[in-house]
Amino acid sequence: MADDFYTSAVILGGGKGERFNSQGFGGGRFNSQGFGGGEDRLPKQFLPLGSGTVLSSAIGAFAAVDGINEIVVVLPAGGNFGEYAEKNFSNLHKNIKWVGGGQKRSDSARLGFLATDPKAQVILIHDGARPLVSPRDVDKVRLSARRYGAAILATPLRDTLKVAGDDGNVKNTLDRGNLWQAQTPQGFGRAVLEKAFGSAGEGVFTDDASMVEALGTSVKLVEGGSVNFKITTASDMFLAQKIVSPAVPNLRVGQGWDFHRFSPDRPLMLGGVYLPGEMGLAGHSDADVLAHALVDAVLGAGGLGDIGCHFPPGEPAWKGASGHELISLSVKLLAEKGFFLMNADLTLIGEKPRISDYRGEMIGALSKASGLAIDQINLKGKTTEGLGFIGRGEGLAAAAVVLAIGG
Repeated sequence: MADDFYTSAVILGGGKGERFNSQGFGGGRFNSQGFGGGEDRLPKQFLPLGSGTVLSSAIGAFAAVDGINEIVVVLPAGGNFGEYAEKNFSNLHKNIKWVGGGQKRSDSARLGFLATDPKAQVILIHDGARPLVSPRDVDKVRLSARRYGAAILATPLRDTLKVAGDDGNVKNTLDRGNLWQAQTPQGFGRAVLEKAFGSAGEGVFTDDASMVEALGTSVKLVEGGSVNFKITTASDMFLAQKIVSPAVPNLRVGQGWDFHRFSPDRPLMLGGVYLPGEMGLAGHSDADVLAHALVDAVLGAGGLGDIGCHFPPGEPAWKGASGHELISLSVKLLAEKGFFLMNADLTLIGEKPRISDYRGEMIGALSKASGLAIDQINLKGKTTEGLGFIGRGEGLAAAAVVLAIGG
């Protein structure tokens, strides 16, 4: 089939990003340019990314495809977004236009579609909050939409999906063999999309392909790349920035150590795991020496002082507190500073207990508390060859080192 068909791309940038906090990502960078509209913060699609913005990066991916004849960008209704876009984005493509969006995504998609040139045979619809889509994938969807009438970019599901019951427990597990995660762009023949919008009514559709599927029309799956994710949260924006500018990471190293004497009247908690039949450790909290060392390392990476600053041993609120809880709280404090853990290396120092039988369980518990993957945590056991208070069996010590990355 000759590649001579007219294609219009509709890029949806009309959302307000209500789940996204723009602070810390240059959210005030453009505010002085008078967007207006009564918004308290800048929508995420106008935040800086690389040498441009989230939205301009998405536009640029489509502009790089020779077969895209026209780009329609849907902007937030109200304010001066159109003036800003005209001034800053018009040079991205020879044929680009701006339209105001609607209350819902489906409304904006319909308004964008209506603004396309009537001679367009294929319409691609893309979320402007997906800035990392590749021109190659855009073109794959364009050609597939022409051939099959409807096609979407998607990736095979890699994670196991659980269905939850009303009680919060797993009800059943889905077979992921035929499950795909939908992305954009999604491409359609003009007649197909026109019929879908005409038949949608008040139906609830999470993407444009759902409307087309409701007509009984087959939609071709086109495999895309994993970096074509939608920016929804601050961590998504952080990841996008690191992908675009990988050469300037902000790395922090934190180290921590702790020790506790044995106490025959307490259970032994190590790494968030109860070790039956072993003598416990003395302390105001649960005296989990491994967890406390990790907490100090996490706080150190963020320049946040030490465990005593945040969880004082004389404070009733922390009496008997679990090391699992203290790790989670310290990781949250680190995230508030704009840093995220990359890995942790922990060492338990003592003559006993031997941790080999518990290492996997401890790593699992530490993973749950810290948010690190299991393969991002290393745990070792060492003795002092009988030397010192540890060698005499009077207590245990632990050391931890973490690497954190931030914006």
